[in-house]
Amino acid sequence: MNKVPFVNKEQIEEIVKTYPTPFHIYDEKGIRENAQAVKEAFAWNKGFKEYFAVKANPNPFLIQILREYGCGCDCSSKTELMLSKAIGATGSDIMFSSNDTPAEEFVYANELGATINLDDFTHIEFLEKTIGKLPETLSCRYNPGGVFKMSNGIMDNPGDSKYGFTTEQLFEGFKIMKEKGVKNFGIHSFLASNTVTNEYYPMLAKQLFELAVKLRDETGAHITFINLSGGVGIPYTPDKEPNDIRAIGEGVRKVYEEILVPAGMGDIAIYTEMGRFMMGPYGALVTKAIHEKHTHKEYIGVDACAVNLMRPAMYGAYHHITVLGKEDAVCDHKYDVTGSLCENNDKFAIDRNLPQIDKGDYLVIHDTGAHGFAMGYNYNGKLKSAELLLQEDGGVKLIRRAEEPKDYFATLDCFEIFKELGSK
Repeated sequence: MNKVPFVNKEQIEEIVKTYPTPFHIYDEKGIRENAQAVKEAFAWNKGFKEYFAVKANPNPFLIQILREYGCGCDCSSKTELMLSKAIGATGSDIMFSSNDTPAEEFVYANELGATINLDDFTHIEFLEKTIGKLPETLSCRYNPGGVFKMSNGIMDNPGDSKYGFTTEQLFEGFKIMKEKGVKNFGIHSFLASNTVTNEYYPMLAKQLFELAVKLRDETGAHITFINLSGGVGIPYTPDKEPNDIRAIGEGVRKVYEEILVPAGMGDIAIYTEMGRFMMGPYGALVTKAIHEKHTHKEYIGVDACAVNLMRPAMYGAYHHITVLGKEDAVCDHKYDVTGSLCENNDKFAIDRNLPQIDKGDYLVIHDTGAHGFAMGYNYNGKLKSAELLLQEDGGVKLIRRAEEPKDYFATLDCFEIFKELGSK
C-alpha cells in the first residue's frame, strides 16, 4: 500500500501563513467516509453502536462528527465523562470502561446514566457501596487469561493484562449482580491490540457469544449487549493492507447467526469501542525541518518533538513520513528524524530511508489521528500544538489552539510571580 498524505505541499504552505508548524491536522472527508462504512458494516444488528474511545482523540469537534453517524463515547475518566456531557452525550450514549476507578468517578458516571463496565470482581461491592444500589444495567470486562492466537500466530497476552474478570469470577459476578437487582447484563472484552486482520473481531465474537449462552443458561442473566471493544487496527507501515470493516462486520454476523440466533439470543446488541480504526489514519502531524546534523549519523531536526507524538519514543512505534514536494524522489538518504527534547529517544524515525531533506521542508508524519495529540505532555516546558480540521470543502478550521506559556504556568498560581505569568 502506498501511503499518500491527505494534504499536499501547496495546502500546507498556505496553512502555515496562519497556523505555524507543528500542528496536527485531520481529514474530515476521510473521517466521515470511515464512520459511514462502520455503520453500514454492522447495520444487520439493530442495536449496534460504536462507542468511540475518547482517550484516542479527545477533541469535541471530531467526536461531534462521529456522533452524526450514531456513535457514542467510550470514557475512562471523569474528565472524559465531562467532555462527553458537554457535547450532549449522556445516558446510553456513554460507556464507562475504567479500571482502578476512584469512587467519585463511579458516582459521576451513574449520575449521567452511563452504562458502567466493571473491570474487577471486587468492584461489584465497591460500586454498590459507592452509589447505594447497583444500576439495572451493568457490564463486566472479561479476561480469559492465557494468550490470544489467530491463524498468523499469537496476537496478544491477556493473561499478563491487568484488566478484567476471570471466567470463574464472571459467572459468580453475574449471579451476585442478578441477586442484587441487575436486570440487563453486558459482556466486554479486549484481547488483542491493533490487529491488522479481518479475523480478530469474528474470532473474539465467537468466544464471547459462546460465553454469553453459557452465562444465560447457568445464571439466568438477561444479556442485552456484547461489547467487542477495540483492537481493530490500522497499517502503520506501507507494506500492510488496511482492514476491511465490511468483511469484519460480515464475519461477526455469520458467527452471530451460528451461535446466538439458535440459542434464542438474536436480540443481543453488538457494541464496539474503536479509537484507532475510527480516527488514526485521518490525522497527521505536520512539522518543519529546522536543523541538520552530520556526526556519527545523519540527523534531521524538526520543530515537533515527542510532546506532539509520543508513540515512537514510548513504544518504538513506526510512523510513516512523507516529505512534501518530494513524494516521488528517491529515498537514498538515511536519517534519524529528531525532536528537541533532552532525551535520546525523542526520534520520529531511526535509520529511515527518505529523500534528501533540506531545511525548510515540511514533513507529514502519518497516522496520528489516534493516540497522537492525546498522549501529549509538557516535558522540557514544551507546549502542545494546535489541532486543525481540513474540511470537506478544502477549508481549514482551528479546533484546538496551540498552548501558550500562560497555559503552562496556569496551575502555579499559588505563587504570585507565576500567577502573573499565567495571566499573560
